[in-house]
Amino acid sequence: MSRAADPSRAGPWLWLGPALLVLGAIYLWPLLDAVRLAFTDATLLRAPTRVSLDAFAAVLSDPALPGILRVTGIFTAASVILLQALGLGIALLVHRGDRRGLPGMAALRALVLAAWVVPGIANGVIWQIVFSEAPFGGLNAVLAVVGLGPVAWLSDPALAMLSAIIANIWQGTAFSMILYYAALKGLDPALQEAAKVDGASALDRFALVTLPQLKGTILAGSVLVTIQTLGTFDSILALTGGGPGQATEVLSLYTYNTVFRGFDLSRGAVLALLLAALSLAAAALYALILRERR
Repeated sequence: MSRAADPSRAGPWLWLGPALLVLGAIYLWPLLDAVRLAFTDATLLRAPTRVSLDAFAAVLSDPALPGILRVTGIFTAASVILLQALGLGIALLVHRGDRRGLPGMAALRALVLAAWVVPGIANGVIWQIVFSEAPFGGLNAVLAVVGLGPVAWLSDPALAMLSAIIANIWQGTAFSMILYYAALKGLDPALQEAAKVDGASALDRFALVTLPQLKGTILAGSVLVTIQTLGTFDSILALTGGGPGQATEVLSLYTYNTVFRGFDLSRGAVLALLLAALSLAAAALYALILRERR
């Protein structure tokens, strides 16, 4: 067999080529199409008729955009911090329970994972029932038993944002838990034992031994959770619809409303590109903060 016909000597592109073509068709082509649509006047009702920058001008001059970005920032920051913290806490609990042979760890993992498989729309409907201000509302019914008045969970702007964050955390914590649990299983227990012999407390071992080894996982988890949270709109759509007013209308939901309720495809493409740019900026920021120091 000649050198040219030998697949083992053809280099990595022979093996990576098909995967890159599939990934390009799935991810790169829609992105390029969004760029194309952003420079047109396309709507859902008609094809583009001309090339222009009107969609960019309309988005950048939209008086609602600063408020939408502020709501998106609050929702994303609170969700990412709490998702990462709760995911790490549950992973540590399950990992330590597994090492000590405590019963119920498998049930705890299954309970957390059960929320993850619930579709976003169903998640929003579930929490809409829990936070409902009607007499049958789950949380207000419990508060009424102990003599506390009904709380405007979904009609008060601040509480509506809190409700949306709680719903997102309930569903997304399992993802962070899986990442951290897998990372903890791969750590060398000899380092923990050595620190324990040296007299380090449990808190010192966590801060000085465990956390530094999880830096890569924290970076990957932060990037993935941020991208996932920035793209969340279905649970908010079912829970609050973006209200009251625009108190919970994040950028992804605003993009959805622009395209499927306003029928403005070009402006929706610009907003989608803005959402992608925010995701890339967040990933770069995390890499800058958590980069490995050699």
